[in-house]
Amino acid sequence: MPTLDDDVAQVLISKQQLADRIHELGQQISLDYAGQDLLLVCVLKGAVLFLADLMRQITIPHAVDFMAISSYGASTESSGVVRILKDLDTNIAGRNVLIVEDIIDTGRTLAYITQNLHTRHPKSVRICTLLSKPSRRELEIGLDYVGFVIPNKFVIGYGLDFAEIYRSLPYIGVLKKEKYQC
Repeated sequence: MPTLDDDVAQVLISKQQLADRIHELGQQISLDYAGQDLLLVCVLKGAVLFLADLMRQITIPHAVDFMAISSYGASTESSGVVRILKDLDTNIAGRNVLIVEDIIDTGRTLAYITQNLHTRHPKSVRICTLLSKPSRRELEIGLDYVGFVIPNKFVIGYGLDFAEIYRSLPYIGVLKKEKYQC
C-alpha cells in the first residue's frame, strides 16, 4: 500500500536535525527576550508544528496567537495576492511580537504581514522562520531567527503541504516532480 513517504524524492532535513535546531532557536529566543513580554504569532497552517515544538523549547513566559494567510492555494508558486483569512485575537500594541513562519520564499507574504502588524503599534516585530529560501527572494526581509537555509526545491512535511497533503511527515522532504507537474 503506498504511503506519503513514497512521494518524497529526498529527505532534506531529518526529524533529528529539526529537533536539534528548534532546541537551539528556543534557547536563543529565551535569552533574547528574558524579562520581556513576548507574543508568538504563528502563521497558519504551515507553521503550526514548528510553533508547537518551538514553544516547548522557549523557557520564558510567552503568549501565542494565530494568523491565517493565503497566497499559494493548491499551487507550487505564490499567486502574489496575499489575503488575511484569520486575524489576531490579541491586541499587540506595546508588545514584543515574534512572527513564527514555516518558510520564507519570495518574501511577499511576510512583507505584507510585517507591514500589517506594524500599523498596530507593537513594541517590536521580529521574525523566526524554520526555512529560508533566499534564491527565490523578491523582497529583502530581515530575518532574526532562521532554522535552515534551503535550496530552491519544493518542500513538504513538518507542516508544509502540497494541496493540503504531506503536512504530517516528521521531516522536511522534496516532493517528487511528477506529483505536482501536470
